[in-house]
Order: sequence, then structure tokens, then C-alpha cells
Amino acid sequence: MYIVALTGGIGSGKSEAAKQFALLGVPVVDTDVIAHALTATGSPLLPEMGKIFGAGIINGDGSLNRANLRALVLNDPAERIKLEKLLHPAIYERAIEQLTENDNQLKPDYQILVVPLLFENNRYHKVIHKTLVIDCDERLQIQRAMARSKLTEEEVTAIMAAQTTRAVRLKNADEIIKNNGSLEELIENVKKIHKKIIRTCIVSK
Repeated sequence: MYIVALTGGIGSGKSEAAKQFALLGVPVVDTDVIAHALTATGSPLLPEMGKIFGAGIINGDGSLNRANLRALVLNDPAERIKLEKLLHPAIYERAIEQLTENDNQLKPDYQILVVPLLFENNRYHKVIHKTLVIDCDERLQIQRAMARSKLTEEEVTAIMAAQTTRAVRLKNADEIIKNNGSLEELIENVKKIHKKIIRTCIVSK
């Protein structure tokens, strides 16, 4: 199966780009969606997370207090490493399962694998064929993330600081979609990349 890894910093437009690929009929596996499912109420991971990070990250109803956990891992790199060691292997395993199911059932030309921390996590590089970075100016990135996720500017910049730099993402990208403009421009750019990837898939078969 041919896998294109889609990545980008917070607020760059990864989710919207992934949505547009899905509208073109491309199967999309999103590791952020998987992470949320693995940390949803009732998940067997939550008690372990409570033991590691303390009762303050678990709400009274048993759900994950995502704001408290985010503050904890952003302020302490050692805590972030603990979280990654717990979650990343489980996320990877579920992602591979979904990719395999899509390949067996749908037989697509290619699939999109959304990995926000692609260049921070070498785990995925052995299964992907191409990297696609969604990029925008950092000021716009901050504005979008604040509007979408109801975060403060300080929270967004802290998340950006914890991610790999924009320069590193661009250096390691096989393809880049600039997302500084309108939704219509993003849609057209996704369509262009889609056609290019299809041609690549045909040649590689």
C-alpha cells in the first residue's frame, strides 16, 4: 500500500487538508483522532495515565482532563516523554491496523496518514512513501490555532515550541502545500497534489 504522511504545525490546516483528500475519495487515517479515541472515557489507558501523571488529569466523571494534561506536558519535557512512551506505540499499532483494513477492503491508489509529530517520531518512516507538509506563516498559524482550539497565544506558542521547527518540516518535506490563503485555494492545491500522487502511484506499480 502507498502511504502519504501528512503533517504540519498546530493551526497550519492539516485537518482541513485531510478532509479535502477524503472528499476526493482518499482514505484518511488520522493519528490525532486515534489518540483521542485511546484517551476517551472508559479507555483502559486512563487508569495508567492517572497513576503516572496524578489524579489531577482525571475528571470526577472518569474522563481525561485534557487541559490539565496539556499544561503538565508542555511545562515539563520529562512528563511529555512519559506521555509519548505510553501513547505513541498504541497509536502506531492502531494506525497500522486501520491502514491495512483500508488497503484490504478499499484497494485505494494511496492513503493519507495524518501524523502531526511526524518528524519528532521516527516510528512511521518505515511505512510511508512520501511526506506532505501543510505550511503557513507562523503568525497566521497562531491566529488559527487560537480561534479553533480556544487557546491563549501563550498556550499556542508553547505547543509550537514543543514541536519541530517549521524549517525542519520544510527541509524534510517531499511535497509542500502553502496554506496562507482561502479555503478555495487550499482545495485547489490539494487537488493538484492528489493528481501528482496518483501519477506517482501508477508509475510505482
